[in-house]
Amino acid sequence: MQKKGLLLISGLDSILAGKLLAEGGVLLEIVYFHIPFCTCLNKDSECKMKLKLEQITAEVFGSLLHVIGVGEEYLPVLKYPEYGYGKNMNPCIDCKIFMFKKAKEYMQEFDTSYLITGEVLGERPMSQNRKALDLIEEKAELSGLVLRPLSAKLMPLTYPEKEGWVERDKLLDIQGRSRKVQLNLAKEYNIRDYPAPAGGCLLTDPGFSRRLKDLMKYKPDFSLRDISLLKLGRHFRISDSLKLIVGRNEDENNKLEKLFNPDSDALLMPVNTPGPSVLAIGKGFEDNMLRLSGIAASYCKLNGMAEVEIEFIFKSGKSILKTKSRDRNVFENLKI
Repeated sequence: MQKKGLLLISGLDSILAGKLLAEGGVLLEIVYFHIPFCTCLNKDSECKMKLKLEQITAEVFGSLLHVIGVGEEYLPVLKYPEYGYGKNMNPCIDCKIFMFKKAKEYMQEFDTSYLITGEVLGERPMSQNRKALDLIEEKAELSGLVLRPLSAKLMPLTYPEKEGWVERDKLLDIQGRSRKVQLNLAKEYNIRDYPAPAGGCLLTDPGFSRRLKDLMKYKPDFSLRDISLLKLGRHFRISDSLKLIVGRNEDENNKLEKLFNPDSDALLMPVNTPGPSVLAIGKGFEDNMLRLSGIAASYCKLNGMAEVEIEFIFKSGKSILKTKSRDRNVFENLKI
């Protein structure tokens, strides 16, 4: 009897893994777990990755994509990874264990009997070597139930292969970091406009990781709101308890204003000239108003003015401070 598999989709490898099985008549339910570290947001704050995967799922598989948001429950994985971080702040092994456990929760809901991934043996040194792959399955209590079609012939038989739900002869033996075979398969299947092969996780980005390390050092109890703020603007560390974020464009300015919390923040706005929205987060901004207004003023369009008026909006009211224009390089040492 044919059994459905649950395909975890995220990029080209997993799309190809699913297509390979679908061509052989395997029934699929397709899931995308959306974590708060996607690299691309459009102006409407809609995840481009999600939109692209929804489109590809419809075009390639003729089915709907199950998009499952993962929020606060993911933060402990980031804060306390049992198996450490990769090159930057990516806890890849712990992340995979979390995702597999999450997928296991949905296997029964979607009437599926095993898990399918696009993992390729040896493609990623930290999380896709044999030892790591076995460890992840074991920790997720899915040993023998994870099928990796692109590298299946290099691995022991899985339960769906033993039961005849999937024909092993139709699976592949790809390994290593080269993506030549995958790119050729994409052409063969006429799969286009897929997510970039390098992936879309901000935790692998050096700049974002630097900001995240700063956040974890000075605010270890951070929330999803703090993560959202890491994606916006220019960041300045004023003190152990105070940080400043300067919007870089109208879209970021609007987002900073929406994320403004008067109970814990101060919002800085230029009064008499075009300039950025600026968010001061933490304690002690009253003692640093001159410095904060100076940073805000350095990103304003001065049009020959020697002074800029910066309005401070906070819980107890408003205040306007006149500040002289400053060269932004003066504050370069405060940048995160």
